[in-house]
Amino acid sequence: MDTPGNLFVVAAPSGAGKSSLVKALLELDSHLAVSISHTTRAPRGQEIDGREYWFVDEPTFRAMAGRGEFFEWAQVHGHLYGTSRTAIEARLMAGEDMVLEIDWQGALQIKRLFAHAVLIFVLPPSWDELRHRLERRGEDRDEVIETRMANARAEVAQARHFDFVIINHLFETALFDLKTVVHSQRLKYAAQIRNRSQVFAALDLI
Repeated sequence: MDTPGNLFVVAAPSGAGKSSLVKALLELDSHLAVSISHTTRAPRGQEIDGREYWFVDEPTFRAMAGRGEFFEWAQVHGHLYGTSRTAIEARLMAGEDMVLEIDWQGALQIKRLFAHAVLIFVLPPSWDELRHRLERRGEDRDEVIETRMANARAEVAQARHFDFVIINHLFETALFDLKTVVHSQRLKYAAQIRNRSQVFAALDLI
């Protein structure tokens, strides 16, 4: 699917700082909108339905998947996550830039649907630091943290399939890197011709 809007997909193991980076990016970039995923897990901390996620039960989620309402969906840490087809299609076709904050499985599914999607993987600086961040946020029991650490090793191995890799050692540096990727993508020839076709036509380039 070719669209005038750019699609950025950000993935990372739990605790690497993906959500914080995407939130900060959205505050800085008024031309970027986020797609809110559906999930079957319960809200954590201060999460609100319709802001961080759409929280639904598993029968509802599976019914939506059966009707083809998701571009992609996957099971992560025992819960289901999916990206709404309607929300993405409408905005990209209108020329809006979108960012998806999803797991690596969903990211690779999205790439098969949108060849021009830009896949960005966020890495922690070390395993020790990742564990420290998971413990510091105080949201998970010890056994859950151990599961997340085990899953993280498999997730990090998928980074080689992504277009860009950002190491989140210092938050400000990682945010600068993320902004740079977004801005650079917008200036690529293929992206410009999709989004500013009238200019290219006026210059007899298409």
